[in-house]
Amino acid sequence: MLELLIDPHAWVALLTLTVLEVVLGIDNLVFISILTTRLDAKRSKQARAVGLSLAFVFRIVLLAFLSFLIGLTQPIFEIRGFFFSWRDIILIAGGFFLIAKATHEIHHEVEGQDGEDIDAPKPRKQALAAVIAQLAVIDLVFSIDSIITAIGLVDDLEVMIAAISISMIVMYAASNPVGAFIKAHPTTKMLALSFLVLIGAALFADGFHFHIPRGYIYSAMAFAAAVEVFNVLAGRNRRKRANRR
Repeated sequence: MLELLIDPHAWVALLTLTVLEVVLGIDNLVFISILTTRLDAKRSKQARAVGLSLAFVFRIVLLAFLSFLIGLTQPIFEIRGFFFSWRDIILIAGGFFLIAKATHEIHHEVEGQDGEDIDAPKPRKQALAAVIAQLAVIDLVFSIDSIITAIGLVDDLEVMIAAISISMIVMYAASNPVGAFIKAHPTTKMLALSFLVLIGAALFADGFHFHIPRGYIYSAMAFAAAVEVFNVLAGRNRRKRANRR
């Protein structure tokens, strides 16, 4: 352990992996923020804390079972020349879940339900329990993808744990502002839901061994987010000018 503290290569690996884990955690953070927008402020904060805590626990537990995790990448059956592992099945299921959930939320935002106030909170226990259950499912999917990436980059378990811990702290610090911003600006919620569809499609494709470079996806997301920020600022300035008249 002491050798790692004075090893410059270990610090470079820690920095690189931390940045990568934060970037990979954006998917997780967007999903958590979207899923908690229907809850009131108190329960929304609780759900985000539980969701990020589950993400951290899943990642650490998976690191403790590296041999089991590596076994998830071994083929278990074949369909017309395609070999599928447990990881592929989990990614396909997770991608389908994300696409279905995001599409359902988009439908609610655009159409709503007859006679239903889509912004009205559900009963307390049922709503919070349902949100936490969905967070647990998607946290597991993102955790497996994140840890397999970490294993491919770093050999030292201590460095992996440190990088994951730091990235979770960053995500926790960003979760409340991101969630509040999405809730305050409905157009950003629709944009975030579109991101989830894109991320779900990428996970689904990965499950079928068709890898879409994440750099392309994150660049598109960053560009769309920047455009939306300018739209929000422009709308705010128009309202200010209208109030002065």
